[in-house]
Amino acid sequence: MQRSDFHYDLPDELIAQFPTGNRQDSRLLHLPGGDAAPVDRLFVDLPSLLQAGDLLVFNDTRVMRARLFGRKASGGRVELLIERVLEPGLGLAHIRASKSSKAGSRILLEGGGELEVRGRQEDLFVIASHDADLHELMRRSGHMPLPPYICRDDEALDEERYQTVYSDREGAVAAPTAGLHFDHDMLQRLDAMGIERACVTLHVGAGTFRPVRVDRLEEHVMHSEYAEVSPEVCARVRAARARGNRVVAVGTTSVRSLESASREGEIQPFYGDTRLFITPGYRFRSVDALVTNFHLPESTLLMLVAAFSGYERIMAAYRHAVARRYRFFSYGDAMFLERLTGP
Repeated sequence: MQRSDFHYDLPDELIAQFPTGNRQDSRLLHLPGGDAAPVDRLFVDLPSLLQAGDLLVFNDTRVMRARLFGRKASGGRVELLIERVLEPGLGLAHIRASKSSKAGSRILLEGGGELEVRGRQEDLFVIASHDADLHELMRRSGHMPLPPYICRDDEALDEERYQTVYSDREGAVAAPTAGLHFDHDMLQRLDAMGIERACVTLHVGAGTFRPVRVDRLEEHVMHSEYAEVSPEVCARVRAARARGNRVVAVGTTSVRSLESASREGEIQPFYGDTRLFITPGYRFRSVDALVTNFHLPESTLLMLVAAFSGYERIMAAYRHAVARRYRFFSYGDAMFLERLTGP
């Protein structure tokens, strides 16, 4: 398939710039399996689409305050996005400046602290802090790294609302946005219904926003993200499917984690980087249904959901969502997708 096959027209005013008043206030577009038409629902309806014994799998990554501002020792303004912390004082970062940063150059951060550029590792810069842990620098001087399509500076509300309520393991530079709709009341409702919960970890990187630049999908080089799927999660996935219940991934990051752990067939523990690129024709091994947000045109995540629910059905559902004026992307509305099982 071609990249252009995944284009759709989206008016700018449908890109959500702020979250809803409450997490559950979003709409929910339900795309059933088979040939059924999309159904317009509210996110509070989600429990009615689940059954006791279904297993919801969440991504428990926590977004770092990874955007930092400063100046080069020579005076030029610099913006950094710390992509990954390798060890307390060493990390990988994107750096935006008027001139490319060279090895040995120093960056003086707003709010205090100093970083040294050590060199390059592929598209990223290796940075080192000599006087503080990188996590401490981010907590002290960092900003929430809102996506590029949110056209405003981060605000105090983003400290809470650009995190899931169950976030636990710091390491992402973008939120697993399908999880932003869940609040503690919703989780308690699901528990009371007998819906099971488990967590994987995938530290979402800035590459999630990177456009596909090649025309032929098979020529695209997928970005790398670190994921963990524990033995306990594997056992719970196998048990749910053995008793006839569904495994419901909350977010495409949970899908990529579970499917990365299932590449050999049956799901097995997984710890490491994944570059799994899911496109139409992919055979899913561990996921039966998916809660997700709406994704960028021509993006790898739109390709993933097209593989999950069928290309024609997904593209029709997106046209339906635009016509019904759903809110798109990170702070936007949600979808509940049932996996395509027929031709």
